[in-house]
Amino acid sequence: MAMSPSEIENLIKQGIPDAQVNIEDLRGDGDHYAAYVVSKAFEGKTRVQQHQMVYEALQGRMGGELHALALQTTTPPEN
Repeated sequence: MAMSPSEIENLIKQGIPDAQVNIEDLRGDGDHYAAYVVSKAFEGKTRVQQHQMVYEALQGRMGGELHALALQTTTPPEN
């Protein structure tokens, strides 16, 4: 069963509470998404560590309910 964009966003926000999340359905099939995640929690972390944080927030759904996720992570811009 495919996941909705709101389900993905909610899971990420539960795991990374300050995250700003934007989900895009890449094919309209509910299986291929892009996620853009901005969080202060990523500060000082490598890109791999940032992605691992997002995958952990998805609670094992990657590869199952969620087939493909193109992931971009970053910290908030400095003011």
